Amino acid sequence: MARTRKLLPARVDVAHLISAGVLASVCPRALIEEVLAETGKSSQRERLLPAPAVVYYVMALALWREAPLEEVLRVVCEGLHWLGRGETGAVRASKSAISQARTRLGSQAMRQLAERVLHPLAAPGAPGAWYRGFRVMALDGSCMEVADESANAEFFGYPAASRGQSAFPQARLLGLVECGTHVVVAAEVAPYIRSEQAMAAQMLPTALKPDMLVLADRNFFSFKLWQVACATGAKLVWRAKVDRQLAVNQMLPDGSYLSRVYDGADKRRTSQGEVIRVIEYALKDSATPAEGSYRLVTNILDPLQAPALELAALYHERWEIEGVFDEFKTHLRANSTVLRSKTPDLVLQELWGLLLAHFAIRQLMVQAAWPRGLDPDVLSFTHAVRVIKRKLPQAAAVPP
Repeated sequence: MARTRKLLPARVDVAHLISAGVLASVCPRALIEEVLAETGKSSQRERLLPAPAVVYYVMALALWREAPLEEVLRVVCEGLHWLGRGETGAVRASKSAISQARTRLGSQAMRQLAERVLHPLAAPGAPGAWYRGFRVMALDGSCMEVADESANAEFFGYPAASRGQSAFPQARLLGLVECGTHVVVAAEVAPYIRSEQAMAAQMLPTALKPDMLVLADRNFFSFKLWQVACATGAKLVWRAKVDRQLAVNQMLPDGSYLSRVYDGADKRRTSQGEVIRVIEYALKDSATPAEGSYRLVTNILDPLQAPALELAALYHERWEIEGVFDEFKTHLRANSTVLRSKTPDLVLQELWGLLLAHFAIRQLMVQAAWPRGLDPDVLSFTHAVRVIKRKLPQAAAVPP
């Protein structure tokens, strides 16, 4: 039985959506023009859909994923009255014209825009965002399914499955998230075959700051990546595998101990390695004892600065990033199984637009929570998306 296509209301004015309120507050027109000029993507001649309009459109796609692509194109075109240079009526652009406009824009401009826009939001002392003067962050990765097109399959690749390969190619997304606000402050996108560790080695040197305390799962702990992260001045609390051999060099009063790790290539231990502090504990009444055993390593060597019991409790804030990925995959993706784009460059473009739209929603939630002394975690992301989509069409458009 054929599915009924979901149509957007005939008079939904998405111009108000994409030129006012949430999206425009995150990406002002002036900033977009600046990034387009830097990347050489500014419109060189009068076009039906200039590059700044396409940037807003790519962001708007993340908010209207439940509608067919051509429906989103229709309401966007109907709303963009300012593209008519003062003429009455809406500009009518075909699906092909907007596809060409997206191709001209490419992914690099959206990436640079995201790098300029994404940043931590928590002011000092904000509820749920800090630990002893350090901004609590989480590092992790996830995968997003993309359209099963030959170009996407060749570029992104398929994950292995029990019988052959999975149904869709997948893009790997690595994010650094501010736990108190759920905003992604830095990200990398790559083909599935690229490891999260390699992506982290590229992202962390510029993403981490000395005021951050970064939580990460055991998949990330390696000597080289640890050195890269420590060099930024950030504090680290990472989980390590319990079967890894770590010598007890000095016991500390809080039950943790100092140890030393070495490069795997340094078999003879000719280097001094890196001093780490190790915290071991088990969750009471865990259904799976093996999974309930934890070993954390940190570069905070003084137990007075960060007691072991506090770090053990803090580490479980790392699960906040799992909620962020759920927001991408479930609440923004709606009923869509895969990303819409048919080519690798447009997939990357769509993902950067998704990150920008998510940041815009989370920023709005922060602005709603903090004046009332609330932790943004208590607000519903799904409700925020519904409010934005219901109320923004009533807002006044920002003049071009």
